[in-house]
Amino acid sequence: MVLAADHLIKDSDTFRTKIKEAQALAEQGKLVTFGIVPTQPHTGYGYIKAGNKLNIGFDVSEFVEKPDMPTATQYVSSGEYFWNSGMFMFKASAFLKALEVHAPDIYSVCKKAIEKTEKDLDFVRVDKDIFASCPSDSIDYAVMEKTSEAAMVTLDAGWSDVGSWSSLWETGEKDANGNVTTGDTLLEGTTNSYVNAEHSLVAVIGLEDVVVVETKDAVMVANKKNAEHIKTVVNRLKAEKRPEFEFHREVYRPWGSYDSIDNGGRFKVKRITVKPGEKLSVQMHHHRAEHWVVVSGTANVTIGDETQMLTENESVYIPIGAVHALENPGKIPLELIEVQSGAYLGEDDIVRFSDRYGRSDK
Repeated sequence: MVLAADHLIKDSDTFRTKIKEAQALAEQGKLVTFGIVPTQPHTGYGYIKAGNKLNIGFDVSEFVEKPDMPTATQYVSSGEYFWNSGMFMFKASAFLKALEVHAPDIYSVCKKAIEKTEKDLDFVRVDKDIFASCPSDSIDYAVMEKTSEAAMVTLDAGWSDVGSWSSLWETGEKDANGNVTTGDTLLEGTTNSYVNAEHSLVAVIGLEDVVVVETKDAVMVANKKNAEHIKTVVNRLKAEKRPEFEFHREVYRPWGSYDSIDNGGRFKVKRITVKPGEKLSVQMHHHRAEHWVVVSGTANVTIGDETQMLTENESVYIPIGAVHALENPGKIPLELIEVQSGAYLGEDDIVRFSDRYGRSDK
């Protein structure tokens, strides 16, 4: 079963029934997609045309791109077209067979990446460099439009695609002025807008039909009808090799997380959180020294052959080239501030000597 994380399905009982119908088709070797019964003409979705009637569901006659409004109106009036939900059910073996036939370049790269899979805790991580070379294509283009085994089960269960900022406004709970807000926001003379504040207070004054999204990484302000153009912005970030395209300020690791709260020419400041009982790798850095200050919890710090226990308001200095490790032996999360200083502060300046998550270099 392939599901998107950004779909809203109100009638879960009907959805479960349709899943069982799709399962019956999938067990016959079909690649099943869910076609949404349209409630109105919509230009933001692709459409699926129903083909021959099966015992359960339909064969797929064709997949069509997002239409203009007159075409969408015609599709809905005909009763033969359904919104493409992007949800699927199939046997893994059936899909892999179809992928190998219709998109052998994708199949080959993915197979190589899987062969070099690494595991840490509950995560299965494919080889990053190999997978990065995989061609970019949708499952519709790569397989579903080409296979003769495509089938469709219709679904009428209060489905909504909340994959855009505009759709979050459409499905969200609105105030008296038609605004949907999340986080610390202050709106004055603003109507029919979506405002999401994740990190700081966001004030919006005298605007209508806008989307404002603030995160630790960036801020976006857009007209609601143009918010989907964020894809163009992302492509520009990639082309211009902006760090925001690849790196987030807050990063999660098997042992906890870190938040890069400040940086400059020769320094970087992080807030590090280590989960109870977890330990970072035994490591060293060629180009940076580090200062650790414990904010809360207990830190077991090893530098070279010496180990010491630090508690709140205590600190330690780790020179360039020193082999060191950090562990939380306590029952509560360990929080500390790390100040890095040096000529090069990249995340790749790390040599791991041992690591409980299988990431050691030596």
